[in-house]
Amino acid sequence: MADQHKTPKLKRNSSAAADAVPASILNRKGARNTAAVSADVRALLNAGLIESVNLCEWLIVDHERLAENVFPELGWQSCLPQVSSALKNLKTPTALKKTFAVGEILAQLHTSKTAAASAFESLRDHSSDTVRTWACALIGQKTAITLAEKLSLLQPLAADPNMGVREIAWMAARPLISQQLPEAIQLLSSWVQNKDERIRRFASEATRPRGVWCAHIKELKESPELALSLLVPLRSDESKYVRDSVANWLNDASKSRPDFVRQTCQTWLSESPTPATQAIVKRALRTLKKNETLGAFRYKMTPIE
Repeated sequence: MADQHKTPKLKRNSSAAADAVPASILNRKGARNTAAVSADVRALLNAGLIESVNLCEWLIVDHERLAENVFPELGWQSCLPQVSSALKNLKTPTALKKTFAVGEILAQLHTSKTAAASAFESLRDHSSDTVRTWACALIGQKTAITLAEKLSLLQPLAADPNMGVREIAWMAARPLISQQLPEAIQLLSSWVQNKDERIRRFASEATRPRGVWCAHIKELKESPELALSLLVPLRSDESKYVRDSVANWLNDASKSRPDFVRQTCQTWLSESPTPATQAIVKRALRTLKKNETLGAFRYKMTPIE
């Protein structure tokens, strides 16, 4: 079992092979579609020697091949058959499901909290962004780890330079955030004050009532005011990355609580009449504005008897 020994921590680009990656590949622009990803880039992604630079590259990573290349360095060869089986048994083998399938196997094999944390540390600084997402998925699916501990472990990856890693970080924490919402809001209250825009954005994105590629949070769909303590500090954030997330949060809420969103936007514009707040409000109201426009159009098209 993987618990039986302490695994070494892999450093990014730790092997001599990684140092030999051509600058043309390291500085590449991502392909416009998955079919256009070159064979050389595919091979390096699957070897764990480079990270993906866009969604197209992330989608084509062969998780089984990558595990075969990475796990032996950690002494995890015995895990490979289970990883292979889990990946082959996926009904819908999307990149997201593959990521969490590998994370689940790692969570099962590292049975103690200490072993899981050690495994996480061995993966979190790897040169492959996909390997770092496995680290997130491992922590997210380890039930022995408390919400506070999960958030503490995930925070460095919430600030990862790679956007894909940042997305998986909040997705990994979201199920427990949803289950323990009051505690989560309290824990994340310090995150919205963090100097790193990526960490501030995590607090907003992880608690979106509807979210993307994830289960909805029913409690926040019905009572979005519960998260105002996270949103208000961000209502005039200097970062567009954060502002877009806050606006999307409110847009989510507008689909079930339009009254709350209208009132919140009105209050914010009154109390914080900055360009940043105005940008958030404009984006937050897009669904309500669209519905109002469609409603007016349908009214005009109704035949007069």
